[in-house]
Amino acid sequence: MKKQIIIILFILIGFCVFNCTAQETEAKIDPAEQQEVVKSIGDILEKSYVFPEVAKKMAAHIRQKLKKGKYKGIILPQNFANRLAADLREISKDKHIRVSFAPEIVSRMRKAEKEEDDSEIIKEQIKRGRKSNFGFKEVKILTGNIGYLNFTQFAPAWYAGRTAAAAMNFLANCDALIIDMRQNGGGDPGMIQLVTSYLYKGDDEVHLNNFYWRPGDKNTQTWTLPHVPGPRMPDIDAYVLTSQRTFSAAEEFSYNLKNLKRATLVGETTGGGAHPGGPRIVNDHFIINVPSGRAINPITNTNWEGVGVKPHVEIPQEKALLTAHKMALQKLAAKTEDKRETFIYEWYIKGIEAQLQPVTVAPEVLKAYAGKYGPRTIIFENDELYYQREGRPKFKMIPLSEDLFMFKEIDYFRLAIVKENGQVTRIVGMYDNGRSDENPKDK
Repeated sequence: MKKQIIIILFILIGFCVFNCTAQETEAKIDPAEQQEVVKSIGDILEKSYVFPEVAKKMAAHIRQKLKKGKYKGIILPQNFANRLAADLREISKDKHIRVSFAPEIVSRMRKAEKEEDDSEIIKEQIKRGRKSNFGFKEVKILTGNIGYLNFTQFAPAWYAGRTAAAAMNFLANCDALIIDMRQNGGGDPGMIQLVTSYLYKGDDEVHLNNFYWRPGDKNTQTWTLPHVPGPRMPDIDAYVLTSQRTFSAAEEFSYNLKNLKRATLVGETTGGGAHPGGPRIVNDHFIINVPSGRAINPITNTNWEGVGVKPHVEIPQEKALLTAHKMALQKLAAKTEDKRETFIYEWYIKGIEAQLQPVTVAPEVLKAYAGKYGPRTIIFENDELYYQREGRPKFKMIPLSEDLFMFKEIDYFRLAIVKENGQVTRIVGMYDNGRSDENPKDK
């Protein structure tokens, strides 16, 4: 359990210690401690870093820089930590290597190692995790019954599993699923295993990943779970959104599903960190995150280190959600033979297309649409149109074409402008159930 707590500490602080404030501004580092830190980091790397030869090169690199006086004049401890991390990554190119000035974290880690009773430390970490809902930020159903899940970290499943299960159960009736990894920086492989298991049948034994660990010279495997709380979703199409910020465990999740052909990845190539590990105490003031393992995918026999996970559909991350939503609707529309369902899917697809490629209508044209139409009013303000029905709020009109408009807040309703001989004569309200109504323009 103590090993788990050390890992939890590092996950939950989210590497916040790399942005120290009061401690950093008050503390100073002298040459003697610089020498101590460099020696200790070199020893730790040579003992634990996943690639022994690279570890030796990194250790020699910072020792040589120290000898040549490259660290002279660095007074602030965190500046020294940042410089060491940059020098180590210069050799290894490993983004998981981080160094921090963090005396409070060192103290907590040592306490965790010594305590016989871990319960108070565990309670503290769970309390911290709850403040961010263990990374689960948003769960909702998009138009067309497309599920959407956004979580920003893979918190350990042994205490965040109930939150994950609640999110997945909420989505159990959706017809397709979008999982947003664009702001996810990684975390615990147990959560990867849990969330992925919802995408497969219970009697499937799906091999997700392998890891080699230098400490102990051992190999481990992860597979889907035989049981999860609530229903599974093995038959729906899944989409994973990625960005350059998608990292570590979030990359593994994406890489696994891509190579298993279980999900379509949409967005940007990910950060490129495939070497898991954990924090090591350097001295009383510093810690270093040491990658001590490497992922070995059972399908590719390699991983995404340094190159990232390339999505199936490469697109700027800010357009990834709309693009995946559109793709999901198009696929559902292609599957159905129900004309009513086809109409609804096409209705929502047109709305998404208007957001991906906005239609521009000249202000003079829009201004001509303003006026009263019985209980309905169209208002022209600041070169834009707004729609209001008596006794109701007004909504911005978003053009689908020059004479057809949608509304962000009321996705089931659209408004068409009808002209005769170049003059606006009436408006037609259109609904996603096929119904319509109209009102002539007041004279």
